[in-house]
Amino acid sequence: MALPRRVKIVDVGPRDGLQNEKQTVPAAVKIGLVHALQDAGLTEIEVTSYVSPKWVPQMADNAQVMAGIMRKPGVRYSVLTPNMQGFEAAVALDRAFWPDEIVVFGAASEAFSQRNINCSIAESIERFRAVAAAARDKGVFVRGAMSCVVGCPYEGDIAPERVEMLAAMMQDIGVEHVGVADTIGVGTPSRVQRAMEATLKHYAVDAISGHFHDTYGQALANTLASLEMGIWHFDTSVAGLGGCPYAKGATGNVATEDVVYMLHGMGIETGIDLARLIDAGQFISDFLQRKSGSRVANAMLAPRG
Repeated sequence: MALPRRVKIVDVGPRDGLQNEKQTVPAAVKIGLVHALQDAGLTEIEVTSYVSPKWVPQMADNAQVMAGIMRKPGVRYSVLTPNMQGFEAAVALDRAFWPDEIVVFGAASEAFSQRNINCSIAESIERFRAVAAAARDKGVFVRGAMSCVVGCPYEGDIAPERVEMLAAMMQDIGVEHVGVADTIGVGTPSRVQRAMEATLKHYAVDAISGHFHDTYGQALANTLASLEMGIWHFDTSVAGLGGCPYAKGATGNVATEDVVYMLHGMGIETGIDLARLIDAGQFISDFLQRKSGSRVANAMLAPRG
């Protein structure tokens, strides 16, 4: 199959990347990061999540962040809504501040589902049926995230049949686009391709994203393996922000800068200005007072010897 000529990237840094940060990131900084990303050409940004501040205090300012963004035409702003209460909060403000898209989620691992949300995979997805219906009734796009598609910290390897089962459930409740996520970063190209093949039994190639963590340094290879199958949507995180609390040594999501550099080097369009993207990553890295998780950014910002 020919490689895609253009790739669409969802930067999940403001939400998935920042949610586990121990230091408080003020709303103004989060808004500044969203602005820097859209100025760099990102047209899909995962901004925040409507979860209980008791469980994720970093996202307690969700409404303030959504209301503070200077929206750009052509940019889609998404939020995570784990339940109906979260969805109702996401659309409680004036319509101008609503998300364009919500994200619901489920695991391909029964043990992961039980350990983290205390219910089975089937029960977890069924809880989202009403959320998906309410979103679609209001004209809000519904995206699904399928976690642990190749490996689980409790079960180990995940069979493609489990991924296929989860994709079918997502489709059944009305999820319009689904992300295939290697949550703990243990996937390799062949294993990721098998998970993609399982998902393709229920979703068209245009309705599937790759979401790869770089714990074992495989994220770019897994991105390329997905590209070879025609997948052209990917979730990434500026400066490599994020990580999985369930994976020892996890290094976070694959850096947006690294993926964009690879794609541009392959002649694949993204619409993203790499120099401005690196500036966005430096902005948040400076605030967090640590080095960027992007190898490309660090290489390009290093002083010439």
